[in-house]
Amino acid sequence: MNIFNKVTLQGMKKSRTRTIVTIIGVVLSAAMITAVATFGVSLLNYLANGAAQKYGGWHVEYFNVDSSFAQERTLDNEVYNTATFENIGYAKLGGGKNPNKPYLSIAGFSKKAFDTLPITLVSGRLPKNSGEILVPAHVAANGGVKFEVGDKLSLAVGSRMNGNKNLGQHDPYISGSKPGMVKETLVPKAEKTYTIVGICERPSFEESSAPGYTLITKADTQDKADSLNLFVTLKNPRGVHTYASSTAASHSYVFNDNVLRFMGLSEDKLFNSLLYSVGGILLALIMIGSIFLIYNSFNISLNERTHQFGILSSVGATARQLRNSVLFEGLCIGAIGIPIGVIVGIGSIRLVISVVAGNFGNVMYSNVPLTLTVSIPVIVVAAAVSMVTILISAYIPAKKAASTPVMESIRQTSEVKVESKAVKTSKLAQRIYGLEGTLALKNFKRNKKRYRSIVLSLILSVVLFISTSAFVTDMKQAAERSVVGSDYDICFSTQDMNKSEIFRLYDKLKTADGVYESSYQAIMTYSCAVKASNFSDRYRKYAGYNLPDKTLNLPMKIQFIKDSEYLHFIKGLGLPAKEYTGQNAKMIAVAKVKKVDNTKDGKSEMIDMFASRSMNFTIAPEINDKPKIKQAQNINITFVDAYPIDPLPMNSYKASPYVFMMVAPYQLKEKFETPATHANMGLTFRSKNSSKSVTEMEKMIKGAGITSEYTLYNVNKMLDESRNYVFIANVFAYTFIIMISLIAIANVFNTISTNIKLRRRELAMLRSMGMSEHDFQKMMNFECAFYGMRALLFGLPISVISSWLIYKGMVGGGADINFVFPWVSIGISVFSVLFVVFITMLYSISKIKKENIIDALRDDMN
Repeated sequence: MNIFNKVTLQGMKKSRTRTIVTIIGVVLSAAMITAVATFGVSLLNYLANGAAQKYGGWHVEYFNVDSSFAQERTLDNEVYNTATFENIGYAKLGGGKNPNKPYLSIAGFSKKAFDTLPITLVSGRLPKNSGEILVPAHVAANGGVKFEVGDKLSLAVGSRMNGNKNLGQHDPYISGSKPGMVKETLVPKAEKTYTIVGICERPSFEESSAPGYTLITKADTQDKADSLNLFVTLKNPRGVHTYASSTAASHSYVFNDNVLRFMGLSEDKLFNSLLYSVGGILLALIMIGSIFLIYNSFNISLNERTHQFGILSSVGATARQLRNSVLFEGLCIGAIGIPIGVIVGIGSIRLVISVVAGNFGNVMYSNVPLTLTVSIPVIVVAAAVSMVTILISAYIPAKKAASTPVMESIRQTSEVKVESKAVKTSKLAQRIYGLEGTLALKNFKRNKKRYRSIVLSLILSVVLFISTSAFVTDMKQAAERSVVGSDYDICFSTQDMNKSEIFRLYDKLKTADGVYESSYQAIMTYSCAVKASNFSDRYRKYAGYNLPDKTLNLPMKIQFIKDSEYLHFIKGLGLPAKEYTGQNAKMIAVAKVKKVDNTKDGKSEMIDMFASRSMNFTIAPEINDKPKIKQAQNINITFVDAYPIDPLPMNSYKASPYVFMMVAPYQLKEKFETPATHANMGLTFRSKNSSKSVTEMEKMIKGAGITSEYTLYNVNKMLDESRNYVFIANVFAYTFIIMISLIAIANVFNTISTNIKLRRRELAMLRSMGMSEHDFQKMMNFECAFYGMRALLFGLPISVISSWLIYKGMVGGGADINFVFPWVSIGISVFSVLFVVFITMLYSISKIKKENIIDALRDDMN
């Protein structure tokens, strides 16, 4: 070891406090980088495993290959696993309503295909032989043809041909509708009869542009087709694009982007850019905070050793040797801090994952556990980034040390330059602050660099804390408002089931364990002809309707509820039952809009849309967003302030910017129904244990053989999911902000304490001239106040602006929230900043007070 490195080690031992604090800063920095990177890898691994469970774990699919090609791929060294299914052929879908999907595509699955490609049963079971078949539910929902379990299906199975070319599922249907386009033909080859043994969800491997609905049977061992779809899983998926392009030859292929996306290997540029930008932003924030801390540490080390560097330079030390001396200090600190930081980072993220794993399961993949995934390459990169951060922080002061003239280093005149103009203070400031405050203010002006580094560290911590708190507050508000006030716990919603079928199902579902109350409703979309003069003045002003004679066709909903519930609601409003029941009854409706401006209590105001409480209107069914005037009806509507039962969840029908909902008894549904109108039917339930009830209901629905498209909502689960999202955001946001704040606190402590140490002689001089302990403490308290107030002066406005921008971003994304001024976060920040600065100063001053004044005056910064 050379003499310069020995001198560096002696300096580190002498300044143990600064060295320990710097190592703590490096540990925090390395821990944060490791934790963020490890959690990112763990989360992506979790999402990839969940996607593999849902869509299959294969990486690339080849279409219409022969058995020899499949065998070659199976024997490739890069391949981990393969699976195939036979393309038995196509058959016409009789009565199909989707012009781009006129076929049924028959796929013969091997046992390995059933194991590799996930199939979700809606009802029935999997086929056991080549005479049984599985039909996807979207044949009914998308194609308009309904099949039941037990039906016999006789098909003329053949090939799709376009001239001499054989077409497959990857080739969209060629209708010949465009000039010069030759229509494809279906060439039958064999008659096949199947028994439908199950209904399944749409297979994940079926492309949306595929011309045939995929029906799944078991491959016939005797009559094998030599047209296969091959699914390949690679040992190293990072080479999937190169592998596919090099092996495909003339065959078409697609990638499993649902899985590759979370490995950063998909062609989804938006997701990839989001993934890398979020990671880059987090890494940049950590590095900025870390560089502040570590740079200050080395800069302070330089100030302590300036005299020493001057002497070494005078006896022949080169600039390179001095620079290497500082960099050696950085390497020593990194060698101690980085390994500890990596261990702390892995341990802390392991703890965080154990806390939030259950919440992830509740909102994403319940059967796939979120576990810690430690990636050696990621750890190496995290350690390298930490070391680069240290070396950047050390190189800047090292370069400065090497370029400082010898005499300037020995005299130590470069760091603090005292000029009358630079330290001049106004008479007003002297009157306000007194002598002690004036001395504190002059100290800031003598060395602005060190003062700015402290203030910037505090500002960074304040902005991050308040912004994160605002984000979490907005998320909580959005989550609470999205599900509050529901009249039911469970909702079954559908549009395709006939009346007798849905009421048979209703009788079954309301017997589910835990259900103690049930109801049903239907929602229709109508259009109401309204003159602008009918609107209230407030709404007309809000909506900008300036022409009173202008007639608008306003979309509205009609909610049909149980007759008994409707009658109970009418009586509750004090309305005469005779007038509001029967075929020619008056109707009740809610017509309100949420005002954009917020009231003083922070709640949005609902204003009435119409001027009068009772009005006559002409309404007509709305088909394809246009009213059918020929089927219009004249009705009298009485407006009320609320509807009796919450309507179906908003994503089951088109949302409106206002609430215009007419409520009617279910017996009047036929009066408003037309052949072209479709009602959204809903069955709603209250349950003591909604999760248990939903599980039992799902079994009942499958047992009933329902093939229509439907949605079963667990409203309580939606509330739990919202809470889980907020909890997850809380854990990660506050973990991140705590670690960043610790870096900032370490930075402030290091800078202030060493700053006080470097001023030993100056402070000893003031005490030797008669400054009392009280006055001395008063001067240091002023310095604390100046540090804190300057940081808050800039940090708080930036934080408020940041909180406002977060709020506007969430509102722009559709969140129904009010802006909440972050008073609590600001209060915590103000207290924390002043407390940290005060405690640090108190610690440093206690060290100074213990020193002998004569010894401090004699100290020559050795």
